[in-house]
Amino acid sequence: MDNASPEPESPHDPTPVIQQRGLYVDELVVGARYRHRPGRTATEADNTLFSSLTMNTQALHLDAAFSATQPFGERLMNSMWTLATMVGSSVSQITQGTLVAQLGLTDIAFPAPLHHGDTLYTETEILDARPSASRPGQGVVTMRHTGRDQHGTVVATAIRTALMWYAPDEEGPR
Repeated sequence: MDNASPEPESPHDPTPVIQQRGLYVDELVVGARYRHRPGRTATEADNTLFSSLTMNTQALHLDAAFSATQPFGERLMNSMWTLATMVGSSVSQITQGTLVAQLGLTDIAFPAPLHHGDTLYTETEILDARPSASRPGQGVVTMRHTGRDQHGTVVATAIRTALMWYAPDEEGPR
């Protein structure tokens, strides 16, 4: 029985059971691009809640009157919300149940703003996948997340490095 399954599977039921998970290191192809759908429409509530929860009192996120006097003329989505949502949108397709640990984020950029009402679409490209030198059965995966709005404008990019599992061997799941 799989530890993640709450009920045992019946040996008399021939119906295949498919459990959603991410990909193991050995299933990833360097150069492959994954488009994560559906997108996520950014709301004013998302911006206010995220900014408040993270103690980010930047007026560009919370003060409509102040933001109206600034170059973009309105409040902008908190860029950390954008980054977190990009990473989060990749989980079910790439790292759900196959991630050991996130090792780092680098080269983070926000070349254009994301506004309330914009929809964020994320794509992940696998840049590198190699065995860990110190952790048998695990590998280091480097990926590039790119976030675009509904017009195709790149609003965020980040390089993410993660420690991930290789597929379980004949001895069963890890």
